[in-house]
Amino acid sequence: MSDLHIEDKSSTSRSQSTKTRATASVITSSSPTSTATKRTTTRKRTAHTERSSSTKARTRKTAVVDLAHSAAPAPTLPVEEPGQFGRVAILDITPNEERGLYPARVELGEQFHVSAEVFIEGRAKAQATAVLRTPRGKIEARIPMVCTNAGLDRFEADLVAGTASNTLPWNDDFAAVRRHLGLWSITIEGWEDVFATWLHDATIKIGVRDIDSNNALLEGADILDRWAASSNKDSGLNAAERKELKAAAAQLRNAELSLDERLQAVRTVTIEQLHTTKPLREALSESSPQTLLVQRPKSSFAAWYQFFPRSEGATYREDGSIEQGTFATAISGLERAKQEGFDIVYLPPIFPIGVTNRKGRNNTLVAGPADPGSPFGIGSELGGHDTVDPLLGTMDDFKAFCAKAHELGLEIALDFALQCSPDHPWVTEHPTWFRHKADGTIAFAENPPKKYQDIYPIDFNADMPGIIKETVRLMNLWIDAGVTIFRVDNPHTKPVRFWQEVIAQVTHKHPETLFLAEAFTRPGMMRALSYAGFTQSHCYFPWRNTKEEISEYLLETNGDNGYYQHNTFWPTTPDILTDYVRDNGIAGHAVRAVLAAMGSPSWGIYNGFELIENCQRPGVEEQIDNEKYEIKVRDWSKAEEYGIAGLLTALNRIRRAHMATRSYHNVQLVPTSDPNIVAFMRYTPAYLNEDGKPDTLIIVVNLDGHNAHQSELDLDLAAIGLGDRQSIRVHDELTDRTFEWGSHNFVSLAPWADVAHILSVQY
Repeated sequence: MSDLHIEDKSSTSRSQSTKTRATASVITSSSPTSTATKRTTTRKRTAHTERSSSTKARTRKTAVVDLAHSAAPAPTLPVEEPGQFGRVAILDITPNEERGLYPARVELGEQFHVSAEVFIEGRAKAQATAVLRTPRGKIEARIPMVCTNAGLDRFEADLVAGTASNTLPWNDDFAAVRRHLGLWSITIEGWEDVFATWLHDATIKIGVRDIDSNNALLEGADILDRWAASSNKDSGLNAAERKELKAAAAQLRNAELSLDERLQAVRTVTIEQLHTTKPLREALSESSPQTLLVQRPKSSFAAWYQFFPRSEGATYREDGSIEQGTFATAISGLERAKQEGFDIVYLPPIFPIGVTNRKGRNNTLVAGPADPGSPFGIGSELGGHDTVDPLLGTMDDFKAFCAKAHELGLEIALDFALQCSPDHPWVTEHPTWFRHKADGTIAFAENPPKKYQDIYPIDFNADMPGIIKETVRLMNLWIDAGVTIFRVDNPHTKPVRFWQEVIAQVTHKHPETLFLAEAFTRPGMMRALSYAGFTQSHCYFPWRNTKEEISEYLLETNGDNGYYQHNTFWPTTPDILTDYVRDNGIAGHAVRAVLAAMGSPSWGIYNGFELIENCQRPGVEEQIDNEKYEIKVRDWSKAEEYGIAGLLTALNRIRRAHMATRSYHNVQLVPTSDPNIVAFMRYTPAYLNEDGKPDTLIIVVNLDGHNAHQSELDLDLAAIGLGDRQSIRVHDELTDRTFEWGSHNFVSLAPWADVAHILSVQY
């Protein structure tokens, strides 16, 4: 970033409410016995702040109501007009922001969460099913929803749009991936659970030998007959299951048996499982479809690596001057990024740098003759945003650099800073694109009291259509050269409508293009930029360092906000070096890397992190001898002694191996007794995982880079599908050790040994 308009990093909005979430079974013949599980995450709807965050999800195997039913099924009324209720009422479907104008966004194959209020009149029991359809209208999944708050009729479920089998890297076979992308739909089906209602009432009547017990059993037989005869398209019953239901109905009618023997007909494991997976759904009602924008791989789950090509491969000459790097020498940066497991390489601006008012080392106002200037002071007599800096190479050299990246399986992200040096060709070709002072001169950038004499900001009031046209041209030019992602500098200082138009036009021609917003600003602006099309966003993670701050921010990032603002966690950047990283040495670097890699599906590292470059310029939270203003000559042979490069490699390996790391919607906090120990879990249930097994990671981190800490740690085993287990085996993915854990555990972490555990649960 260019330093322009950075707002207070410590004062962003915080989520204030939590909600209980539950995971349900898939209604498919291939997984008939999937079990509903529960867990907690954030929720930001003030209309429902009265919901208890401690309310436990309830399984549907023993649904209970207090209402006797007649045998006649309730009618199914079609919903023909928007706003018209079905026989079962369905309200407040989430996600559904801004009155449905902007669809929620998930990556292909990403786990996500839906909820709704579903109810029927009186004391009758309603149930709900979430139906996910592809852009072509094909049903991808039917997921029974779990009632997580009976008093508020709240039903919830998790789904996945697509599977790992079709999350190929876009550049391997984008045509194969593209057909899965676009607007999917979610429909909530509400229905009356007459069997559960009847079973509850009949059990009570027979238990007290009610005078109406025989009629109750006959009513149950009629319900079973309707169940057996229900549409195969809806229930999915096979011949054997229909026969089982009919036999149970006959037993209910058999007056030669005792009342208790007759009722035992429906107490079988088979019928209990059928009620869970293939229930009788009467009074079926559908909500209006809710749209879901499914985007390509790396739109959410990504690992970024940033370096400056001019420093990569730079060397000292005999006279002590520096021979800067080029695109040819920067291949070493690509190879290092690949070796450490990253999949996106992000470059600062690579355009010619202006001479007028060029900044010197450490942002001084006067540049020395050897100072290369800031790459954010874009444009000189050699060209502007459409020109490669000749000191880096030619356009053909850049294309070869991108081709090498693609060969290594890496994508290239280019910093797009829409600003100009006083020497930029636009200053003479398009003078109306800049704001002029009263004396007729062009105003340089400023954020009082800061001034940026080497930069002219763009003024969008005179000719926004012209600026849009030129920006689209420039982006298409770099896409043709091999760029697939743009990291946009300070987009919040430009009109949201401008970005909406630019992104729409660029992605219309190149739908694979992604956009990262470097916007440290107010929550409303950050949300608006995501609506406008920015796929990911820088965020306030670097300034969240205490246990309380981290816990709160994990839920804020990995909750409903994650449908729109895909926060990317960066421990440091060329603009950001926090006091925590400065003061906690190698252990502090390890802590922030673990939290970044495990705390968000998208994370990034600015190179030099491996070399513990953590010396601040006095008075500011950024590095001294900043690479924005000079060329760095680094000795990469020292990286091994610090161990951080090895840790980054391990973290990326763990992320690739575990589906639980890939979602913005599956984090649960884990209580700990020590204020320096933070812990959280990521959980993906078996029915969402392609291998048919649950995937859970438990992350425990000691935030103190100098002292050892011990903590008690309580696990909710039911929240990860292990409610009936007394003990579990967990494998530390960082150290390859295995432990026996249970619901109550003890951990000890020391900065000179293990700063963190990343434990995978062995199911």
